[in-house]
Amino acid sequence: MNFMADSNLISQREALDYLNDKTASFVDGSWYLPSQQRNGWDEYLTERIPSAVFFDIDAISDPSSGLPHMLPSPEAFAKSAGALGLTYDKTIIVYDGPGMFSAARVWWTLKTMGAKDVRILKGGFDTWRKEGLPVEKGAPRPPMPTVFETHFSINNVANMSLVEENIASNSATVLDARPNDRFKGEAPEPREGMRSGHIPNSKSLPASELISNGTLLEQEQLEQIFQNLKLEKDAPVITTCGSGVTAAIIALALAETGRYNTRLYDGSWAEWGQKDGPEISTND
Repeated sequence: MNFMADSNLISQREALDYLNDKTASFVDGSWYLPSQQRNGWDEYLTERIPSAVFFDIDAISDPSSGLPHMLPSPEAFAKSAGALGLTYDKTIIVYDGPGMFSAARVWWTLKTMGAKDVRILKGGFDTWRKEGLPVEKGAPRPPMPTVFETHFSINNVANMSLVEENIASNSATVLDARPNDRFKGEAPEPREGMRSGHIPNSKSLPASELISNGTLLEQEQLEQIFQNLKLEKDAPVITTCGSGVTAAIIALALAETGRYNTRLYDGSWAEWGQKDGPEISTND
């Protein structure tokens, strides 16, 4: 996973410096579950960081898949990213409303498609607004189209076949970002018709346990969590969740501690948990 950087996060004040000298592209990647009772697109139209463009993870996805927000082809992504005025070699600062939810998925997508420098805004737009930093209201200006040169990293992605093979080989640690009660099969899945449980041999690591005040825990705290899981720096990891969104939070946390041998299972439980899906477990 080619995510190497001192940090993939950026503070509010550091982001403001980029905004003032116009050397970065700002991307609103807000996406919410129905239970959160927020609408990313509506909020973007109302108020946003000046010049920010909106990255819709449902629209910039594979239209041929029946699964939610699956990674698009590099060609399709290049067209969508170029229409947003993004380029692979310019700093891209991604944010969402609360700070650490869907922004990680946008970060992972951009990095997987070859973007060199992608940062996530600590605290998100909610904190930006509370701190009285500049905002833009009203209809956004159309972005100036560019050419986004993709450099697709296939090793960042896991599919169902690879995860099935891993059950037998147990070569990679599978970390599940869903809440623990869903992992154990004690709580129903929010998507209708899904089975309850988890991928055999996987481990529970709820994304919420990696977050505090709208951003990741400090690197030292993350390192302790991964050491408790006995994850060496070069250990292969597959991250999963409900639909590939919060799995990216684990991927981000791994990268922050220098762990780059990571794949994200894009289909996640939306694929695995279907009624005719592979075997599931509730016991380990």
